[in-house]
Amino acid sequence: MQLQRRIGLFLISKLCMFVILWLDPILCDPQTNLLIKGCSQYNATELPVFYANLNATLTELRNQLAGPNKTFFSTSQQGQSSNPVYGMAQCRNYLSTTDCLVCFDSAVALIRTCSAANGARVIFDGCFLRYESSSFFDQTTEPGNTAICGNKTATSTNGFQTTVNTLLNDLVTATPKINGYFAAVKSAVAASGGAAVYGVAQCAQTVSESGCADCLSVAYKNIEICVQESDSRAVDAGCFMRYSQTAFFADNQITNIAQYLNTGDILGATELRGPVNFSYRDLKIATKNFSEENKLGQGGFGDVYKGVLRNGTIVAVKKLIIGKSSRAKTDFESEVRLISNVHHRNVVRLLGCCSKGPELLLVYEYMANSSLDKILFGEKHGTLDWKQRFDIIVGLARGLAYLHEEFHVCIIHRDIKSSNILLDDYFQPRIADFGLARLLPGDQSHLNTRFAGTLGYTSPEYAILGQLSEKVDTYSYGVVVLEIISGRKSNDLKLEPVTQYLLEWAWKLYEEDELMNMVDKSLSSNAYDVNEIKKIIGIALLCTQSSVAERPTMSEVVVMLLSKGQLELTPTRPIFIDATNKIRGDTSSSTGLPPINVTDSITQVSGR
Repeated sequence: MQLQRRIGLFLISKLCMFVILWLDPILCDPQTNLLIKGCSQYNATELPVFYANLNATLTELRNQLAGPNKTFFSTSQQGQSSNPVYGMAQCRNYLSTTDCLVCFDSAVALIRTCSAANGARVIFDGCFLRYESSSFFDQTTEPGNTAICGNKTATSTNGFQTTVNTLLNDLVTATPKINGYFAAVKSAVAASGGAAVYGVAQCAQTVSESGCADCLSVAYKNIEICVQESDSRAVDAGCFMRYSQTAFFADNQITNIAQYLNTGDILGATELRGPVNFSYRDLKIATKNFSEENKLGQGGFGDVYKGVLRNGTIVAVKKLIIGKSSRAKTDFESEVRLISNVHHRNVVRLLGCCSKGPELLLVYEYMANSSLDKILFGEKHGTLDWKQRFDIIVGLARGLAYLHEEFHVCIIHRDIKSSNILLDDYFQPRIADFGLARLLPGDQSHLNTRFAGTLGYTSPEYAILGQLSEKVDTYSYGVVVLEIISGRKSNDLKLEPVTQYLLEWAWKLYEEDELMNMVDKSLSSNAYDVNEIKKIIGIALLCTQSSVAERPTMSEVVVMLLSKGQLELTPTRPIFIDATNKIRGDTSSSTGLPPINVTDSITQVSGR
């Protein structure tokens, strides 16, 4: 019997080789690239009974996969009392039945090398196999969940990374709602000459919908660190996620997930319609007549209130303080329609508006953890750990890269600051408050306009000369990063000496090679890597260069933040510091400073 099976596998492999050479390599590929193999540290007792139960379990799993129902998922339990064996197998749904069985048989051959271990698992690109001495069928996310990053940088890093993030976010949302918990999608990379990203997500069919969603959310967070690579995976006990710049499934296997992306549907809108037009009466009821108890905050463009719609959806409603002329109303509606089509996981979603009441109202998705400034400088100061801060730094960069480079027109926010960065349930950042946003035509490098923004965050060429480009947001981003690392406001006058602002202080520490004195004292020194902190401060200083040309684009910032290996960053002294030092009689040189040369310590897992 074993000889017959081996002969069968040999013939199948030869058939696959023929198809690969003459037809489409995707059509016959069991995808047995090994990702994970693990054996329990504990051995089974009564080995003859254990092996009999294990063999019966593996046979039953294969029979289910090979059965007429064309299932890609199977479970089995053999042995009721003595040395029971619980088993689970799953293939990716885009595989053929033949490829699924080849992948399964390869997993069986490998898992048997665990010998008498009472539990083991093997995960390939195309399938996984696991057995245990107790039931694990409802497990979702467990210790050991990880990302497996590829070892080749994507060829189109700018648009590629944003496309990957959008694709994975959509998979996390849609897959738990799909019968069978599997989705395969393909997304075109903007302005890349036809390049695309392929992605899949899959959960074990024995977990709950909420368990699948939780598992994929963890997988997404793990795989985010890999998005500069062309092909990466995330694995967990109950789910799997992968994306690649190269097709690994055929186009006829693509899942239509649009019907499951209900970010607009819960309010009666679709992705293509633009914003929902709410009635003033409904929003008044939702916010309890814009009561003080529902007030979330206030800004230069109006107060924000928490509201609960009739369908139970929690929203944030902003009253705008602008004119009610017909021109103002027309501009309001056209800009709302534009911003409502901005879809990115690091940009607050505009759900709708109301222009037929005593005030103009905007309706946004509600962010449970309020704004970044309240966490950094308020009563909750010190509650963010380093990983959360790093995620905010990276997420904010990704959101800005999308606005500047990936949306169909360049959107300049003009007022990036910690109070305009909101945090969701998982402390992921969302860029908010587009009251000052401007569009940059594709044929122009900058606009000349009157200054509007917040001093302390604004670049000198815009504050003084009114020259507006996307690099104004880059400058503001650099200041916010320094706030995140230090836990101090940009205009914190409690710094030493008293007259220094945050950016000036950062530059002084850079000159004196004392950058670690900038780190928030609430962070444990064991919680972060010194080289990583220095690198990120160096990136922030690059973003705040006086010369617009010397500031990186936000997509370049994302690449630097997630890069492996050494980065040589050589920022030059900002103009405002030179001017300040001249007043003080400081004659030190503004050039020839040592570069920040560090090794990135972000944990990466070898992909192959």
